[in-house]
Amino acid sequence: MATVYSIHETLQKHSIKLLAGILAAVSVGGIVEIAPLFLIENTIEKVEGMRPYTPLELAGRNIYLREGCYLCHSQQIRPFRDEVERYGPYSLAAESMYDHPFQWGSKRTGPDLARVGAKYSDDWQVRHLADPRSLVPESVMPAYSFLLTSPLDGSDIAAHLKALRVTGVPYTDDQIAAAAADFTAQASPDGAGAEFEARWKKAVSRDFDGNPAQVTEMDALVAYLQMLGTLVDFPKIRPDADFNR
Repeated sequence: MATVYSIHETLQKHSIKLLAGILAAVSVGGIVEIAPLFLIENTIEKVEGMRPYTPLELAGRNIYLREGCYLCHSQQIRPFRDEVERYGPYSLAAESMYDHPFQWGSKRTGPDLARVGAKYSDDWQVRHLADPRSLVPESVMPAYSFLLTSPLDGSDIAAHLKALRVTGVPYTDDQIAAAAADFTAQASPDGAGAEFEARWKKAVSRDFDGNPAQVTEMDALVAYLQMLGTLVDFPKIRPDADFNR
């Protein structure tokens, strides 16, 4: 204790030594924070099935962020038995590798959405977003019925894909060139076709909001929600027994 006091007293009286100590502390802290970033590729699990968002899903994710959905819903299932039994397999880092920013968190006014994809029908999602209390009477979620009447223009979506490619998201030239067309095609009631399916593995195409006349913000948001947690084939990664130990 006396030694610590002596060092503290010395640093108080000698500004140069104090400055050197500050620089040393900041350097160590900086290395601890920055060094892992150079090893990021080694810390993300290699799993099959992950792909970047389709143009329509990406637009839906933008709406999700714009409306502040992340303030009440996390997308992070912790590796605890109660979480796994309620929501499904715990979240993998690879599932958020194309997210900027990722939607992990600890705030849950509503349920975690990491595995919400395909859990409910499109009609359920639309009704829940438009009037939450019609399906969940105790819900405190705001109503987003305006999404049904808000047309969405995908003319600038290709530029968004280009910007994300700069950050490391592996969008191809073909995906970017076809982005505007794929944006509209994914919400088509007749399906998007074989070329779309070849560009976007496991992507579903249909009229998400029940209004085939136009692409709306509701189409995009439901498309995003319906793909969450559906890309990774978890039984092939870890047997169910792993979650019950």
